Amino acid sequence: MSMWTFLGRPECILCLSSALGVMAFLSNNQLPRLNQSHLTPLWLLTRRVGLKVKDSQFTLEGFPFRIISGTIDYFRVPRQNWRQSLRKMQACGFNTLTTHIPWNLHEPTMGRFQFIENMDLVAFITMASETGLWVILCPGPYIGGDVDLGGLPSWLLKDPKMKLRTTYKGFTKAMNRYFNNLIPRIAKLQYNKGGPIIAVQVENEYGSYYMDKKYMEYVKTALVSRGIDELLMTADDGVSLRKGHLQNVLATVRMKNINKETYEDFNFIQGGSPILMTVYTTNSFDTWGALRQLGDPQMLMKDVREIFSLGFSLNFYMFQGGTNFGLIGGAQSAEGYTPVVTSYDYCALITEHGDYTPEYQEFQRFFHSVTDFSPLTRPKATLTFAYQPLTLLYYMTLWEVLPYLAKTTKSSKPLSMEQLTVNGRSGQSFGYILYETTIFNGGLLTSRGHIQDRAQVFLDNDYVGLLDRANKELLLYKDLTKKTQTLRILVENQGRLTSGQDMNKERKGLTGDIYLDKSPLRPFKIYSLEMGNVFVQREFPKYWKTATSPVIGPAFFLSYLKAGDPPQDTFIQVKDWGKGVIAINGRSLGRYWNIGPQETIFVPGSWLHPGVNTIIMFEELKGGLKIRFTSRAQLGH
Repeated sequence: MSMWTFLGRPECILCLSSALGVMAFLSNNQLPRLNQSHLTPLWLLTRRVGLKVKDSQFTLEGFPFRIISGTIDYFRVPRQNWRQSLRKMQACGFNTLTTHIPWNLHEPTMGRFQFIENMDLVAFITMASETGLWVILCPGPYIGGDVDLGGLPSWLLKDPKMKLRTTYKGFTKAMNRYFNNLIPRIAKLQYNKGGPIIAVQVENEYGSYYMDKKYMEYVKTALVSRGIDELLMTADDGVSLRKGHLQNVLATVRMKNINKETYEDFNFIQGGSPILMTVYTTNSFDTWGALRQLGDPQMLMKDVREIFSLGFSLNFYMFQGGTNFGLIGGAQSAEGYTPVVTSYDYCALITEHGDYTPEYQEFQRFFHSVTDFSPLTRPKATLTFAYQPLTLLYYMTLWEVLPYLAKTTKSSKPLSMEQLTVNGRSGQSFGYILYETTIFNGGLLTSRGHIQDRAQVFLDNDYVGLLDRANKELLLYKDLTKKTQTLRILVENQGRLTSGQDMNKERKGLTGDIYLDKSPLRPFKIYSLEMGNVFVQREFPKYWKTATSPVIGPAFFLSYLKAGDPPQDTFIQVKDWGKGVIAINGRSLGRYWNIGPQETIFVPGSWLHPGVNTIIMFEELKGGLKIRFTSRAQLGH
């Protein structure tokens, strides 16, 4: 098979190699076995020469080395499951872990950093080493990954002049403070210091963003000056290689927009250097209201065989996708605004909760046939359990909860989430925001595009209608028996864009004036309803009522799940509910929505207690009378 035959396929994955002529014709049976069993963190106790580029191949300690990597992002997998997932990766035949570091979760409020519990990346990297995996680290500051604002903190957007991912002083000052806290933690885990980190990626796909030609060099210097001295690499899609490339930094490519010019760009940039497919996948994320994205397993395996025959290294995205816990999922804008669902299953080699797939078995057989390595004993399959339905539910309307919220904001004009003074003056990152004002007459309510992203409108607690990106006007009929009425606008942040220059505009809530018959409404009382762990851990007022018939939202629901010892993974079925957020034992599991495709929400057994567990649901539309469980994920068709 020639390079151009490969290029001409509809998938158009690759046309990249300096040695295609010989290797492309090799069949699977003719592939030379890779003898890399001695090149693992468990064997290489004496470190001299780390990952290097030599002619058309990588070397480690001077020996030829093929990178066989898979991505697991630790923040999407419960910490208690990390080691099992890593063992499954190594047992499959992978030798390297790729993971991304989300700035927004490590510095959720300005100057306050989190590196413990599920954000303990040092523990995660250490576990990878103990499992026999090398690590390619992606510290950003931007990571993409379909997370809110690409992993950048939303509080950056408090600055009205902010230019994300540039050398704008407001951005670089915040980035330097973050790197001062992050990089010393990971520098000590580099290969030359006895750790597993063999390479570090500079930013992520900057060629497709490219607002500042000085920015990538700035980020590189920020990493190197703080002690990063392993192999550096960039990652871009096929048409953006030149823009995203840095001199003396290895360029790698993701499986997107690859064409003849990509091959020419590679030759221009780095001649016959080895090819690393940084993001190899046949699938994509799922979005609310769309059909589920499904890959083609047969094409997937065919591609991997060809990648090996061409002598490429690869990173499989994702080995395990996990879950967008705590509303961290972002949105895309390629075909209009499309928010990402809670599950990040991604049709990965192991499922959202860590179970094996048929594709895992295929990959394991293939990798074992072309490599000489010593796999760990494969961990047992992950067990799940369908708990009995919960039929005793309590509820409290949002309007009953409002008086007990700790802090509200009074403002003459609407303020966006980012402009609020909550969370140490860092503003609000996720969830909902409620605007309350008084009106004296009815008329045409007009948003003028200032609703980000979806708003329910209420008059004296009664639902009136919806405003969003498509619906920008709503007719209000005033009750003539009342002198005034309370107008409430409940706005949901459905996820900030994860890529593109429009990220700079991604402020949420009411981002400007809203008008009633062409007059801007004034003033407002604003409630922050972040729906994160801190919010759901609060003490709710003791006014819960038993739900005996369907309750119209917005409302909070409370119920109790009794689990055995040890508790097991399970899934909450949400088909009888409308739209909202679920939390268990003070941890936000994520959002649900009856438009699909996702129909279940993953509940990690490690987040349950033996005995009684507290479930709180915030339902926007109409609540069910039961909370049902299942042992199988239902993510759509």
